[in-house]
Amino acid sequence: MENTQATVQILNDLIQINNDRIEGYQRASKDLKDDDVELKSIFTRLIGQSQGYKLALGTEVSAFGKDIETGTTTSGKIHRVWLDVKAAFTGHDTHNVLEECEFGEDAILKAYRTALEDENLPAYLRETISQQESELLDAHDEIKALRDSVH
Repeated sequence: MENTQATVQILNDLIQINNDRIEGYQRASKDLKDDDVELKSIFTRLIGQSQGYKLALGTEVSAFGKDIETGTTTSGKIHRVWLDVKAAFTGHDTHNVLEECEFGEDAILKAYRTALEDENLPAYLRETISQQESELLDAHDEIKALRDSVH
């Protein structure tokens, strides 16, 4: 029973940080100029990616007979507040938006790595989470490359 609770907590933590990621990219899309169509399209794809991850993780939580987390993490909320403050001073240029997106990608990768280090995580879930983490690393690298290409 204790392992089940620990596993559900890990899954719900990952659901919460995916909620943060979705909100972060929604906010970032709003901060971009209207003509930044390609970047908005990338953000929409990454939102869809996290929605898919949430569905997969939530299905597992439900299989344990537990409630799926619907909120965001406290640190995510704090980070969004920081984005509001920073935007007031720096404006919404593409480089700053991408810099903040990369910060968010770093945070979600850290959460996934922490989850994978947990010895209570069953092997079949470790495989799912590892696959998601690999795809998140690709997304991180894509955002970083975009950030580096914008001055």
